Amino acid sequence: MQLRAAQPGQTNDKNVVVLAEKDRLDPLEATLAPSEMIFLRHGAAQDITSFVFPRHASSVFVRLLKPDKNHAFAEEDARLAGNELLGELRKYKVTEVSVRNFCADDHALAFAEGMALGNYQFLKYFSDADKKAHLLREIVVEGASEQSVAELNILLEAVFLARDMVNEPHSNLNAVQLAETVTHIGKECGFEVEVLGKEKIETLKMGGLLAVNRASSVPPQFCILEWKPTNAHNEKPVVLVGKGVVYDTGGLSLKPTEGMDYMKCDMAGAASVVGALAAASRNQLPVHLIGLIPATDNQIGERAIAPGDVVRMYSGQTVEVLNTDAEGRIILADALHYAKKYAPELVLDFATLTGSAVRALGVQAICYMGTAPKDVKEALEASGWATYERLVEFPLWREFGEDIKSHIADFKNIGSSNAGMITAGKFLEQFATDYPWLHLDIAGPAYLRTANGYRTKEGTGVGVRLIYDFLKKKYAGRV
Repeated sequence: MQLRAAQPGQTNDKNVVVLAEKDRLDPLEATLAPSEMIFLRHGAAQDITSFVFPRHASSVFVRLLKPDKNHAFAEEDARLAGNELLGELRKYKVTEVSVRNFCADDHALAFAEGMALGNYQFLKYFSDADKKAHLLREIVVEGASEQSVAELNILLEAVFLARDMVNEPHSNLNAVQLAETVTHIGKECGFEVEVLGKEKIETLKMGGLLAVNRASSVPPQFCILEWKPTNAHNEKPVVLVGKGVVYDTGGLSLKPTEGMDYMKCDMAGAASVVGALAAASRNQLPVHLIGLIPATDNQIGERAIAPGDVVRMYSGQTVEVLNTDAEGRIILADALHYAKKYAPELVLDFATLTGSAVRALGVQAICYMGTAPKDVKEALEASGWATYERLVEFPLWREFGEDIKSHIADFKNIGSSNAGMITAGKFLEQFATDYPWLHLDIAGPAYLRTANGYRTKEGTGVGVRLIYDFLKKKYAGRV
């Protein structure tokens, strides 16, 4: 799937999507026949927003978009309309389509973005993948700049890369294979990757990562990704940390079957970080980035960490493990402490961390919290609206720290049954010191059991577009 830019008049009229508004139909007279205009005006008066005018060997698809003073809503409505059009394009077996804007505000690129995101498929394991593959191969956006389309193509490919990683079954993506995948992507996209194996992790005494990995037959990996352009605008790097639990049984605090059957997605945070580095490097974003991915599975067995055990972390602090299914925060803690060596300007961590976040916000928003200053939070939330990967901030009040106090260690890894997403963040805060930090719990929107608009079923790649937009506007000085 590729987007292509073209100037008005440079495309033929074969399979055209016309974007218009109910009160601005006159300009369409140059594209539609008189009889089609009569039908369109009548339908618009009845609040119909979708029209198809079949022609010999081609069709014209008209979408009436409702103007909205809120730019974020207008852009998202255009993306959703683009995704909704896909069914009709498949019905007419369209392989290439041109998007032509007649709205007062131009949302053609957002419309094309929604089409492209909704057109994604993961067909790797189908024996008849060629028959299942969607026919749409190219979207031509009239009036868009070559630069903006090229940038969006790379960003979309990064989202698809993240989706592919999440959708890959654990049988083909254990911790070692994840590290190999990240290394391969780094070579293709132009960022550096260093992988620390088990011996180095033991030398560093990363006790959290080693503890979670204890019952696994596959050794843990610690991936260090770096994009350092010569023209970087930031003197100190921005560090992105991604939870890389490639499969989570819950350990001895075993998950029920219905909670385990999709746990291949527990490395979605890692996938978001990889996607962000891929997009930033391929688009030559002038921002120095570090990515940290602690990778392991969380298995059961005679060597498994048990509830009640105490772990000495990489930071030297001790943690009483009361629930082995709260393992993500344990490996993230080691990575957050490791981030100190870079004296970073900002650290963002991404993790499918808690069911509490899902219960609080469903799949529509990302739960976040942290110590970064107000201007950073505002910039991140603005990017959340721009990409419609929205965020809701939760407090890290000191009282929540009482919930993770242990009687036999520095901390325990789980609080009470209340505000679980906050106590998880409060736990991470103990290790995210000496730098500004934000924790993003993406458990809700990272993996969907049913499609949600252009957010396809299973892996959504959430976070990639958000991070890229944030870095671009906050640190690269681009709009």
